[in-house]
Amino acid sequence: MTEEGKKFRAAITATAHFLPDKVITNADLERLVDTSDGWIRSRTGISERRFLPEDEPTSTMAIAVAQELLARREIDPDDIDLIIVATITPDMIFPATACLVQHAIGASGVWAYDLSAACSGFVFAVATGAQFIESGAHRRVMVIGADKMSSILDFEDRTTCVLFGDGAGGVLLERGEDEAGLIDFELYADGAAVECLHIKGGGSLYPPSHETVDQRMHYIRQEGRTVFRFAVEKMAEVSASLLERNGLTGADLKLFVPHQANKRIIDAAAQRMDLPPEKVMMNIDRYANTTAATIPIALAEAADQGRLERGDLVLMTGVGGGLTWGSTLFRWGD
Repeated sequence: MTEEGKKFRAAITATAHFLPDKVITNADLERLVDTSDGWIRSRTGISERRFLPEDEPTSTMAIAVAQELLARREIDPDDIDLIIVATITPDMIFPATACLVQHAIGASGVWAYDLSAACSGFVFAVATGAQFIESGAHRRVMVIGADKMSSILDFEDRTTCVLFGDGAGGVLLERGEDEAGLIDFELYADGAAVECLHIKGGGSLYPPSHETVDQRMHYIRQEGRTVFRFAVEKMAEVSASLLERNGLTGADLKLFVPHQANKRIIDAAAQRMDLPPEKVMMNIDRYANTTAATIPIALAEAADQGRLERGDLVLMTGVGGGLTWGSTLFRWGD
């Protein structure tokens, strides 16, 4: 869109991430469920993950990320126009965790809301936030992905409890007038596959009750093989599609930042685009699947490690519950 004839792009001007101090290794989980370090590593690539203290909510991590973004950009809270928090583990059903972040950082004139798309949440949120900038409506949008997955894990279910961790990451999107910023995106959803990955208890369909608690309906459930096959197909498909639509190939990318759900899924997507390992950001071994936080954490680490320079092409792709999937293509700024 334009303002006085100018075309704007939503550029990433700052990144930040937060990880809890407590490290949970595969050996720790061996003492809780019938699993093994070798089994987890060979099937997922995960060695350890981080858990937030039980008495600290998701907003703790999101607030830390928001504060770090402000500090890195050296701006005041009220310089932000909008805060979007992607999460499936909000502090409460309402108000939105984004509102808690807004209050905690003192952004009194800022509106805020949550976005729920599970592991695709950050990709959906960053594409959404960018539209407010490209339209000329806003100058700065803060986008955070944060999830306390340890709060919804059933430690009697060995198929899910070994896969997830807690964490948060985020970016500051700002109005730019050069080539840096969001180039394109593709986002999808398929509600027909709801049974593959869900938490049934706690909503209006199955409100909290003794029965829902007794039936352990407030924990995450997934059909592992079905989700794995879907993720392999869709992550590779949407990534390749977005590149092709823009006349690009994997050779043009500086970095591929995929959702960190499973090393084998990431490897399959990278192979589809003929990407060498050095072009793929991967940290699943250290943090496991932090859901909406995996991509912004990985992006922030890549930026901190100096792996991105101005003009570099970055592709971020996620697949998650809904089922949802999507990809965003950015040209890196300063």
